[in-house]
Amino acid sequence: MRKVYVVTYDISDDRRRDRVFRILRGFGDHLQFSVFRCELSETELVRLRGRLLEAIHSHEDQVLVADLGPGRGRGRRAITALGRHYTHPERHALVF
Repeated sequence: MRKVYVVTYDISDDRRRDRVFRILRGFGDHLQFSVFRCELSETELVRLRGRLLEAIHSHEDQVLVADLGPGRGRGRRAITALGRHYTHPERHALVF
């Protein structure tokens, strides 16, 4: 079962911040500065956490992962917006 996660980060070093951004871009959708929406299986979540742990300095940086629930249930509706309307990004596989 795939779940929806909101991942935010506060990284003190520009190089590490860029690396974390690139890692997250491979796993989810960039919603706002330092905020991603990721729909992941358990295996993908473990892989993402491992990659992030390798990229950050645990005494200086912080990454928060919030579980919003199943992608086909509550997780799809869990994000609401004030101000500009939030639209759920649709990810499509690209074949080259």
